[in-house]
Amino acid sequence: MSLKIGIVGAGGMLRYHTEGFRSAGASITAIADVNPDACAKAASRFQVPKTYRTLADMVAGEPDLDAVSIIVPNKFHMPVAIEALQAGKHVFCEKPPALNASEVISMASAAQTAGKTLMFDFNNRARPESMAMMQYVRDGTTGPILSAQAKWIRRTGIPGFGGWFTNRALSGGGPLIDLLHMVDLALHFMDYPDPEWVLASTFNDFISDRTRKGPWGIPDNSEGVTDVENAAHSFIRFRSGQVLFVQVSWAEMVKREEVSVTFQGLKAGGFVQRLFGVDGLDETSIDAAELYVQENGVSVNRTLVTPPDPAMGRIRAAANFVNSIEGTEKPLNTPDEAIKLMKLIDATYASAALGKPIEVH
Repeated sequence: MSLKIGIVGAGGMLRYHTEGFRSAGASITAIADVNPDACAKAASRFQVPKTYRTLADMVAGEPDLDAVSIIVPNKFHMPVAIEALQAGKHVFCEKPPALNASEVISMASAAQTAGKTLMFDFNNRARPESMAMMQYVRDGTTGPILSAQAKWIRRTGIPGFGGWFTNRALSGGGPLIDLLHMVDLALHFMDYPDPEWVLASTFNDFISDRTRKGPWGIPDNSEGVTDVENAAHSFIRFRSGQVLFVQVSWAEMVKREEVSVTFQGLKAGGFVQRLFGVDGLDETSIDAAELYVQENGVSVNRTLVTPPDPAMGRIRAAANFVNSIEGTEKPLNTPDEAIKLMKLIDATYASAALGKPIEVH
């Protein structure tokens, strides 16, 4: 019998969740959203038979539901996930895991108590380039990774003004928490070491510049709040001695949007990148992955040839959730990793606010 999944939230990621779950053999039985019009339109578009207003309504109306997928503003990740877990459902939650590490710890505890799977949509781990590179990390080709640089930088990519993305109370922060994928991917390659301290700065020079609005996000809200950063830069040292440099932005003076991880291993260096197109999704986007080694005294650059994936791993990540529950694959991420990631983000914001390094406990 196929896994039965209900989705909370009719947002833009719904298309990837439904396609990914279905590709792994699961069925989508219902969508819940507080906006009944958006919910009905999404159900019609993606051929989902039932609609509800709340998770509680959906759980009551679909007693044989196995899992819940969460696509709601960040503030609601923790309460919706815990409600689903306490109802005995597996949970697949959009990024970021929650507003802070404390919330993720509560989510992880609820999952452990319920004996259910809790995973997050760190889809860039599931990109073909990332998965190919990870094989070289795992088979020892790179050796231990000593340092890395993680970037997600945009020139004009603010996702609306006054909406929930720019409201710290609803989002938890700006691009640092929104575009955390490359930080996670770098840590994934580095075997998720334990952080020791973080030194960081955040910038808000362009956060109110209307010419910096990007092609994603939600409509502006003239009565809303815009109180987050437009860029964050940090240096992270781990207890293992490894280090990570981070540069993330919605609005920064750069040539074009770049999403990348570069790392230096004891035996080889590596590079995974996407250069976005004009609107972020057009055919001018460029994906690349390279490995740098020394062979017979000669510098050799290996290009990793992988199939194109315009969805950037989103479909594959959702499929992995289903396969993990069914025991045919290992989960691409764990709650413990999500806790470490959010501790780093918490420390980054704290360091930027205080203007000094912050120890991570």
